[in-house]
Amino acid sequence: MSKQRRYDFKVKYYFYTESEGGRKTLPFNGYRSDWFYDGDDLNIEGLSMIWPTFENKSGDIFENEINVQREGFARMTVVVPEIRKSIHQKRIKIGTKGFFMEGSKKVAEAEVVEILDLHKDEI
Repeated sequence: MSKQRRYDFKVKYYFYTESEGGRKTLPFNGYRSDWFYDGDDLNIEGLSMIWPTFENKSGDIFENEINVQREGFARMTVVVPEIRKSIHQKRIKIGTKGFFMEGSKKVAEAEVVEILDLHKDEI
């Protein structure tokens, strides 16, 4: 039996255009960027493994192999459970801002709009 995917929080995102310093093309669902908190110093706090799963306009999960929209909503999963409680439960609140990162490059901005399973025990 496979383990259910945990969605810790939901964000409203916007992928930067290439002229804004973003990607040349929009990613497919299944894309794995890192998360960077707005206001942090990349050299001190660094990146977090928090991965997006994108929703379509109806609020359903996109199937893999479909390009996501330039802006919309994504459900976010904290990949490393050991730091969910020590870091992310304390930092993630509605209105928290951050970025989808590819290495040190900001490719999308995001804002937390809903808390999902972040404060629940492992599922």
